[in-house]
Amino acid sequence: MKKVQLLSPAGNLTKLKIALDFGADAVYGGVSHFSLRNRAGKNFDFETFEQGISYAHSKNKKVYAAVNGFPFNHQIKLLEKHISQMAEIKPDAFIIAAPGVVRLAKKLAPQIPIHLSTQANVLNILDAEVFYEMGVKRIVAAREMSLKDAIEIKKHLPDLEIEIFVHGSMCFAFSGRCLISSLQNGRVPNRGSCANDCRFDYEYYVKDHENDKLIPFTNELYVKAPDNPAMIRIEEEEGVGSHIFNSKDLNLSGHLKEILDSGAIDALKIEGRTKSTYYAGITARTYKMALQDYYENKFHPELYQNELNTLKNRGFTDGYIIRRPYEKLDTQNHLTAISEGSFQVSGEVLENGEAFMCKYTTKKGDTLEIVAPLDSQIPLIENEIGKIYQVNEKYYLTLHKIITDEDKELDVIHSGNIHSVKLPAKLPSYSFLRVPLIQGI
Repeated sequence: MKKVQLLSPAGNLTKLKIALDFGADAVYGGVSHFSLRNRAGKNFDFETFEQGISYAHSKNKKVYAAVNGFPFNHQIKLLEKHISQMAEIKPDAFIIAAPGVVRLAKKLAPQIPIHLSTQANVLNILDAEVFYEMGVKRIVAAREMSLKDAIEIKKHLPDLEIEIFVHGSMCFAFSGRCLISSLQNGRVPNRGSCANDCRFDYEYYVKDHENDKLIPFTNELYVKAPDNPAMIRIEEEEGVGSHIFNSKDLNLSGHLKEILDSGAIDALKIEGRTKSTYYAGITARTYKMALQDYYENKFHPELYQNELNTLKNRGFTDGYIIRRPYEKLDTQNHLTAISEGSFQVSGEVLENGEAFMCKYTTKKGDTLEIVAPLDSQIPLIENEIGKIYQVNEKYYLTLHKIITDEDKELDVIHSGNIHSVKLPAKLPSYSFLRVPLIQGI
């Protein structure tokens, strides 16, 4: 049986390693604004991207290079140079959105397979066929495509791979075709610098036609949904406003069985190159767990949901792959730009596994849950530094002493401390230490 590939975001070299270590089969990232992520902090350069490719290949995994920006005429020469440079470090595919760039890449680097970006908005057999005839190996379907349409495309073009997003931020526009950020901030979404204006809070005003004045609207607004008699209530807090464009985050973990049973999907993609290292690890680990469970004929949606709830999110929606947009009234978060997850990350273990960096106030005697890659070997030990122990299927750490890399002993350590904290035993690279924000979890 050919297994579906799990594809994770890699915003920099550390996130690339974490995603692969925690279960991703492949990662995607890029260099410069041609990759649609020129605002990502500590992004890749050519040297670190090449290191990432070498690391992935050493683990028999893959790296896809995003070249999915839409170039202007004056950028074409620079784009040609960029494609040639990227080809030299041998990524496993290019992710491209514009048909002209597809043709250019085929000319300059015919040895590199082409994956079509979701920005190309493929929804149907006609468009899929055009790109397939151009030599595209895989399409990353528009988020608005239904599973039924994916099945039809697969029937018509069985050799064309289909990749869908299963988790991450959603754009209120059609697969990222938004200009609000350009108009309000001069930051162009399709140049990789979206300001996420859809997450902002907005205030409503009612126009009084008798005196042509705008009156602040500070009560409740009821909006009738198209083709649906139900009314959506949007509450606006005075002086704060509401989040009328703010989409919830995509989460298809509970529908993976239905998606995989269709046989039409070749790869599952997680969004989030600019998100945290914890996000990179937990999403890869959780969806890998779900895939393994599926292939072993067991499936536990509640387990996966509980893990994904530990991430900061805007609330979750299952998007449009199962239901059409007009059938759903729960895809927007009108209250906040982002919600807290159910856990707080307390620490991140260094690559050498011998110490961790503090991410949240930690005291002697605190109980910290250890989250490591699946099938990791966690040592059970107790010594003067602390205790690592197991309760059911979970592992925990309690520190008897907080000793920094300078051999300074503390009673408490706070986030932002530049010194690492010694562990009682070596843990897997980049493991996370976390505590529940809600008692009883």
